[in-house]
Amino acid sequence: MISKNSFRCGVCLAVAVAPLVGIGASAVGAQETKEQRDARMGWWREAKFGMFIHWGLYAIPAGIWKGQPVGSAGEWIMFGGKILPAEYEPLINQFNPVKFDAKEWVRIAKDAGMKYIVITSKHHDGFCLFDSALTDYDVMSTPFKRDIMKELADECHKQGLKICWYHSILDWHHPDYLPRGEGSPRPWDTRPTEGASYDRYIEYMKGQLRELLTKYGELGILWFDGGWEHKPEEHHAQEVVDLIRGLQPQIIINNRICIPQDYDTPEQHIPATGIPGRDWETCMTMNGTWGFKQNDHNWKSSEDLIRKLVDIVSKGGNFLLNVGPTAEGLIPGASVERLAAMGDWLKVNGESIYGASASVFKRLAWGRCTTKPGTLFLHVFDWPKDGRLEAPGLLNPVTKAYLLSDPQQALTAEASGEDVIVTVPTQAPDPIASVVVLEIDGEPNVIIPAIKQAADGTVALKAIDAEIHGTSAKYEDHGKLDNIGYWVNPKDTVSWEFELKARGAFQVAITYACAKGVGGSTYAITVGDQEVPGKIKDTGSWTDFITEEIGALEIDKPGRHTLTVVPKTMPGAAVMNLKAVTLTPSPK
Repeated sequence: MISKNSFRCGVCLAVAVAPLVGIGASAVGAQETKEQRDARMGWWREAKFGMFIHWGLYAIPAGIWKGQPVGSAGEWIMFGGKILPAEYEPLINQFNPVKFDAKEWVRIAKDAGMKYIVITSKHHDGFCLFDSALTDYDVMSTPFKRDIMKELADECHKQGLKICWYHSILDWHHPDYLPRGEGSPRPWDTRPTEGASYDRYIEYMKGQLRELLTKYGELGILWFDGGWEHKPEEHHAQEVVDLIRGLQPQIIINNRICIPQDYDTPEQHIPATGIPGRDWETCMTMNGTWGFKQNDHNWKSSEDLIRKLVDIVSKGGNFLLNVGPTAEGLIPGASVERLAAMGDWLKVNGESIYGASASVFKRLAWGRCTTKPGTLFLHVFDWPKDGRLEAPGLLNPVTKAYLLSDPQQALTAEASGEDVIVTVPTQAPDPIASVVVLEIDGEPNVIIPAIKQAADGTVALKAIDAEIHGTSAKYEDHGKLDNIGYWVNPKDTVSWEFELKARGAFQVAITYACAKGVGGSTYAITVGDQEVPGKIKDTGSWTDFITEEIGALEIDKPGRHTLTVVPKTMPGAAVMNLKAVTLTPSPK
């Protein structure tokens, strides 16, 4: 592939990059006040919902190479299929998405209730969807010969959405990108490395970023990816950030250039408790792949996606939901169908999402909560059959209660001990998520209600309900995990508040996992001045859970009590992964 500026017969020459425009480059960062940051982040915090688009040459093979399915995600086919650049490059001659319509793409996003679009200007395969003066490995060298980024940016500006660029640091095609070959993640790529320079590659990347930041108008986000193979200093991360902010001082930058920047980007999961103290955004696929893959039909349901949006906003985050267009330039029909359903739900309930803040409740058995000043939005997934919706631990007077779908229908909300009980219709207005609005007097004042005994007298203290005290331990809920993990500081403790109906004696059981060779930690379970000791065994792995009965407690009065798990010694790398503590009434 011969380039316009930087490639000559496969050898990358230095790319001349104009000197950094210094004005404004340092204005964002250390010198930025909280008020300035809040103003810059304001549109993003209001938006809550955006469209991710993964599109490139990989849409052509669509998961199939030489007649065989490749197990990786669609956009990773070059890696998963161990395809050399010389084998992959000819796809550029087939890229001709004649059905691409920027106006239609933006309409789909807008009708879905999305407020911004993040699209792959360049993914890990190195192919650029924009007109770059620095390489011929771009859309202008395809039969299509149209600058897709320009058409999409122009349409976003016209329809009122923010246009944002994803840009991969990782580049499997560029001859200066290292590492490759033996000992690298790509041992099959045996192109010579003599004379290759990662510093020169970064200059190439900076040159392309300059193009992306100066040719397409105002951008919302620069969304980096693929920075994991190098350290920040190898990326010249701060120089790159200064370049970006010098050209567009109001831009928002994610954390994937290996320095924190504006927000975190959990991928394919929702942090159980959000990310306290940080702005964050979950990016997620609708099926199992980012780029189009013809045989992936494992679609999440509309219900699941709507509830994920609610869950994310209830924890203080944004939702960046992906589509992978086909080689023809069409967003798959299954994606369009689900986005339309989300848009229909948001047309009725958007007030509870856009600009909303995280829940004031620790956990709600029936759904989630989002908030605005003076208002709680109760998103009910499991509608109460008895018509009594409980807002646990809410101490504020409720001045008004109603359904968001029917504000004229007043509901009754009355204090009941430490809770508020809202009387709701017997039928849910929306089977996916009905929103009950509570207007309250003053700032939300919510206490964490105690865990109540089951009808058989058992007290089940689950990881998700625990209070974690310390610096390392945290709740994990992705994959096979539903536990308190990362417990690497033996000074950290875990506790629960529970309520007994009557005094009684209980057997104490603990459910935990511990990887091979890490066991041996000792701990105590305490209630008041009583202490039950225990010792952690190896269970085989961090996901192989066992339940052990470790002793007995006698609690001499009803009411509220606190149970705490206190590490005593930690000879290994961590205490344990803790799933639950259970108190079972002792046989009389």
